[in-house]
This record gives sequence, structure tokens and C-alpha cells, in this order.
Amino acid sequence: MDPLRAALERSSGKLSLRTLFSFCGPAVIASVGYMDPGNFATNIQAGSTYGYELMWVVLAASLAAMLFQAMAAKIGIVTGRNLAELCRDEFPKPVVIAMWLGSEVAAVATDLAEFMGAAMGFSLLFHIALGWGLVITGIATALILMLDKRGHRPLELAIGALVTVIGLCFMAELVIAPPDWHAAIFHTFVPQLHGAQALSLAVGIIGATIMPHTLYLHSGLTQNRVPPCNDYQRLRLVRFSNREVMFALGVAALVNLSMVAMSSTVFSKTSPGVADITAAYHLLTPVLGAGAGVIFLVSLLASGISSSVVGTMAGQTIMQGFVGFRIPVMVRRAVTMVPAVVIALTCNPMQAMVDSQIVLSFILPFPLIALVLLSARRSVMGRFTACRKLVVMAGAATAVITALNGVLLWQAFTA
Repeated sequence: MDPLRAALERSSGKLSLRTLFSFCGPAVIASVGYMDPGNFATNIQAGSTYGYELMWVVLAASLAAMLFQAMAAKIGIVTGRNLAELCRDEFPKPVVIAMWLGSEVAAVATDLAEFMGAAMGFSLLFHIALGWGLVITGIATALILMLDKRGHRPLELAIGALVTVIGLCFMAELVIAPPDWHAAIFHTFVPQLHGAQALSLAVGIIGATIMPHTLYLHSGLTQNRVPPCNDYQRLRLVRFSNREVMFALGVAALVNLSMVAMSSTVFSKTSPGVADITAAYHLLTPVLGAGAGVIFLVSLLASGISSSVVGTMAGQTIMQGFVGFRIPVMVRRAVTMVPAVVIALTCNPMQAMVDSQIVLSFILPFPLIALVLLSARRSVMGRFTACRKLVVMAGAATAVITALNGVLLWQAFTA
């Protein structure tokens, strides 16, 4: 056993099982960022274009997400401060200001895709104009955010219910359109890439999977949630958090894999290259029936609303951490919602969603690098400083993701 762990195990002050279960929730909320409408678009395109071939990319991105989310949660537990607050304390002021402004831009870009996805779901499901879909989405997210006044648990239960709806919807889609399980399992674990377009799509999947705002939010949700009294309690909470991250993001990974499998089964031979969510719905209904189309739209609605709520929560954490003040949650909702509405009503919705992912590609490396640096600092983490092996692994993953995002940006600007 590791000497640090052995020393902590001998210390006193154990946490009860009830106390540990009261810690549940942060990873579930963070997992919403990995099932947002941006994932719908990239997963559908991957399945319709390359069949099951890129399922291993979804698995790899999900494993990287588990690593970074666990590190973000650990920082909040050990230090009692969130990632944005630590950046403000540990980095030079110009860097902090740049990270804050970039994070605010990322919050708007994230909310654009999420808000747009839910609005499209309402528009298609109830046959109303996109503008009315935007209005309904705004009202729905505002009502859910108001649950926070009753404490964190009602809000977490609401988001957990929406996550459950997303999972059940895609389980139902797999029952309606069973995939080739042998091919799906094979391509989940055997890497293959055929051509530059496949590489581009693989980069898009990674870019849509790992979101910067979930790192800030997760560290904020774990700080002082169950205030530990000693290092043994911190160790117990970190262990429990790691298990919660594996479960919640494991569910998100299964949902994303199901999206690719469903798209491969339905579209790869009849309508290859589908990337537009609206087109996917219109093509899905004739093939599998109206019921399958409705289930798809319900999952899109649950995804868009829940991820839009989480995006607003993340925006609050980012502002409070970097600049030290909060604004009313409804004002925060308007700050990210209004630009999304303006862009939605003046631009092509799907193109706007694609462009928002490109914006996120600019921002993502900064919180990843900050997370790795802070996790490796003994002055920040004390006895819980990340070991050399973990730092190397996280650093390598950061370098790969940064390089792949660079490829995505290069392709976007040279297309």
C-alpha cells in the first residue's frame, strides 16, 4: 500500500455511509455536459458516415473525461476551493483575466449549442416555430434553476431525472433498431481510422465530449459539500468521488456509444453522412416509425434543457471563482441566453452549433493545463499532490487533446 494511504488509513474520524451518500450528485451533474446536443450531432455523423468504426474514439474520449473530472473533483475536496478560485490565487493576473474572459466566451458558446438543441426539439416535436421553441426552452430552464432556492438536492434530482430520460430513450432506440453487436463491440475496443475525414470526425467527437465548463463546475460542486475534518476523511471522499465519476461518466459513455450504434444501424447504408439533427429526425421516422422519432426528440429535449441548466450553473462558478462576485442566477441565465437567441434567429442553427464547438476548441486547453499544474503542486494539494505517473498521463492526454483541437481548428479555417 502507498505510504500516504497507509498513514491516512490509520488516522481517525471515519465518515458514515449516510454521509458519503449525501455527497452524491456532482458527477451526475457534470455528466450532462457529455450528453449535450453537440454530442448528438457528432455521434450521428460518425455512425452514419463510418458505421461502428469510430466507437473506440467515443470510448477513449470518455476515459479521458473520467480522468480530468476526477482530478477536478479531487481539487475541490482537498482544497475546499474550486478550479477558478485556485487559478485566481496561483497564476499571474493577466493569465487569470484571459482565462476568465475565455471561459465566459466558452459559456456562451456552450449554451448556444445546448439552448439550440432543446429549441429544435420543441420545434420538431410540437410543430412550432423555432422562435417559440427558444422561448419555451428559456422558461423550462429558468423553472429548473429556481429549484436551487430549496437547496442543491431538488435541483440535482431534476437533472438526474433528465439524465435518466436520455438513457432510457437510447435504450429504447437500441431495442427498436438492434445494432450488429459483434461489430459494435469490436470497434469499441479496436482503433481504426480510414482517411482524413475520419480523423476530422474523430477530433470533432473529442471536442464535443470534453467540455471546459464541466471542470470548473465539478470542482465547485465538491468544495465544502461535506467538509472533511482530517486527511482520512478527504481520502474517503476522494475515493467515493472517483467511483461516482466512473459510474456517471460511464453512463454518459454508454449513451454516446448508443447514439453512434443507432446512427450506424439506421443511416449508414440508407443516408450516409447525416450531421443535421433535424435531418436525422426526418430520416429516422420513415425507417423506424413515428414512435422512434418521438423518442429521439424527447432525448434531445432532455439533453438540451439539462445541459443548458448545467451551463448556467457553471457560469456562476466561473464568475465567482475568477472575479469574486456573483450575480442573480436569472441574470446569469440571460447573459448566456440572449446571445444564443440572437444567433439562432439570424444564422443557420446547425452552422451556429458547429461554430460553437470550434470556439470551445480554443478554450479547452487552458483549464486542462491549469488542472494538471495545480494537481501537481504540493503547495496547493499538500499530501494529496498527484503522483508523477498521474501527472504524466494527464499531461500526455492534455497534449493530445490540444493537438487534436489544433487540427480541428486548422481544418475549420482551411475548409
